[in-house]
Amino acid sequence: MSKTVYDYMNWAGIEAIVYGEETAPRDVMGPRLTPDGVLIQGFFPGAKSAAVAVGNKKYQMELEDEAGYYGVLIPGRRIPEYEFQIQTGDKERSFKDAYGFGGILTEEDEAAFLCGVYYEGYKKLGAHPMVMNGVSGTHFAVWAPNAIRVSVVGDFNDWDGRVLPMHKMPKSGIFQLFVPGVKVGDAYRYEIKAKGDVLLQKADPYGNRAAAAPEWNSVVADVSDFEWNDGKWMKDRKKYDDRRQPVSIYETSLGKWNNKKELVSFLKEEGYTHVELHPVMEFLEDEADGYPTSAYFALSTRYGEPKEFAAFVDQLHQEGIGVILDWSPAQFPRYEGGLEKFDGTVLYEVKDPGMAVHPMWGTMLYNYDSPMVKDFLISGACFWLEVFHADGLRMDDVDAMLYLDYGRKDGWTPNMYGSNENLHAIEFLKHLNSIVKKRNPGALLIAQEDGLWPELTDCVENDHIGFDYKWSGGWTRDFLFYLSVDPVLRKNYHDQLTLSTLYAYSEHYVLTLGSRDVGTLGEFMDKLPGDEKQKLAQVRAAYSYMMVHPGCKMMAPQGDMPEGLGKCIQALNALYKNSPALYKLDDDYDGFEWIQLMKYEENVITFLRKTEKPEETLLVICNFAAIPYENYQVGVPFAGKYKEVFNSDAAEFGGEGVVNARVKAAKAEEWDEREYSIKVKLPALGVSIYSCTPGKAPAKRVIASKAVK
Repeated sequence: MSKTVYDYMNWAGIEAIVYGEETAPRDVMGPRLTPDGVLIQGFFPGAKSAAVAVGNKKYQMELEDEAGYYGVLIPGRRIPEYEFQIQTGDKERSFKDAYGFGGILTEEDEAAFLCGVYYEGYKKLGAHPMVMNGVSGTHFAVWAPNAIRVSVVGDFNDWDGRVLPMHKMPKSGIFQLFVPGVKVGDAYRYEIKAKGDVLLQKADPYGNRAAAAPEWNSVVADVSDFEWNDGKWMKDRKKYDDRRQPVSIYETSLGKWNNKKELVSFLKEEGYTHVELHPVMEFLEDEADGYPTSAYFALSTRYGEPKEFAAFVDQLHQEGIGVILDWSPAQFPRYEGGLEKFDGTVLYEVKDPGMAVHPMWGTMLYNYDSPMVKDFLISGACFWLEVFHADGLRMDDVDAMLYLDYGRKDGWTPNMYGSNENLHAIEFLKHLNSIVKKRNPGALLIAQEDGLWPELTDCVENDHIGFDYKWSGGWTRDFLFYLSVDPVLRKNYHDQLTLSTLYAYSEHYVLTLGSRDVGTLGEFMDKLPGDEKQKLAQVRAAYSYMMVHPGCKMMAPQGDMPEGLGKCIQALNALYKNSPALYKLDDDYDGFEWIQLMKYEENVITFLRKTEKPEETLLVICNFAAIPYENYQVGVPFAGKYKEVFNSDAAEFGGEGVVNARVKAAKAEEWDEREYSIKVKLPALGVSIYSCTPGKAPAKRVIASKAVK
């Protein structure tokens, strides 16, 4: 005897669907063969009627549960192509059955995810438009292991969380579902039913687009079809791994530029090797300028479409300019659709509520003990480096990651050894840095860490954390303090100027005079003594001193920049890139040598930058006094000729023009405990740099004595 639709239905599963508690809806509602035909089911709350269309044939579905659960048996021995036709009010909708398709995540993906080694999670987690079995749609996947039910909601289902419950992978707690017809540009959220019948609305942690702030809907985007023309750059970029290349970084926010072409032209004209961008990932508050991040895998709508940003990076690469992105793996914001208690339980954040909140910003701190959280963050780093061809990441707020007591006077929980190191964060950073470097040769990893963590930039193989560079906050603070002092009193603070050379080789540093340090040009000048001309002279001297000091360079002269200052920076960048002495032995004691260290009465320091080739030596003289010196004598390393190749006081830079136009020949006159010396003009509040061409030392004169008769 033939069975009816009712007889073939899984009523326990249907009840779970109706009450929103089914975690395997594909098993319940997916089409299947029976001895009496093909069973097709659907849950359509509020529908007046439902039918299945197969080609030109239409089969009316029966209402099997008054909540809106329909079913029909259609003739046949194989599952046909079909779609639903649903009548709701005076509106009819036609769509494919989401439960007639499988998911794209495999058991291998799941195993890697659970082990914390799913580095390409960005390729399958989140929302990905695709064609499956010849049908266009979007595949959704989200991690919510403790949820009772997860549904994807949007305009495509009237934001009704009952309609598209997702299928759970039981080992990992990843929910996935392919939804036919959902396209690029469609907004969506995840509706999560948590324990206690609590309904949550959450943005997609792996989503590639978000609605414009302050809205936080996720938006389906396609980030897979960029056309790149930077193959040569990407191949040659690995040269930066040896840390013996010039790195001059301009720090800015895309929001400060009317268009990206202007920024490209500026960077090219000024001669920077890299640009560092404040976070381009989506964020909620304009005042935060990207800190903290609300959507880790999504370009902010403030900065255009993903294709436009990719084209911007591609253009920079073709001009020989690298792109470093600020990135925040330390904290995430607290908002309704965010990561906090994502599935109703503590998931992404630190489990201890007393240690979960950033003590300074009120944001949430990540749980680096979770393999799945590590997946999320490492995959996020790989996403920007591999999908958008970024050339490095500056990791913000690393202090808050490394130190359990960071910003806390009391009330913090020590580690298992009773100390303040965050052991889980240390292992996470080692893991992150080692994987990123292996997958992305030449990418630069920079830590913003103002503590005294030892050997932060030594390699993971030596059991250190493995950053390429660290911001030199100590140099910046000391130098800016020195500059803020009236030149008459600077002699009392001379060590603020010279102390950095004692620790310059303890790490690989990036020297910073960026927007966080000095603000706009006007704000920088406000920190300096003197009249406007003297202030500008000191700004030029500051950038000049930074350029010749050991370490990579990062600056951000913002605001209306005088033409002369722009020319000065352009000349400094050109000198830096063309002078091996300024970068080749940047991490080696042999690359630097003092000539005048203690001329504090004069506010002058003199030193050499060197390579193994004497002819590449540069002589640097810095005068931080407000008066010039007409015939200033300085010892030099060898006999030969000394040509001034840069002077921050040059008239073309807006200076007074106190320069040395003629080549100086070293004289055999001992000075500064050296056999040879030269006399030069030193500009007030200026820096002058000389190339050194070795020559033959003159034969020593021998005075013959007359014979005594």
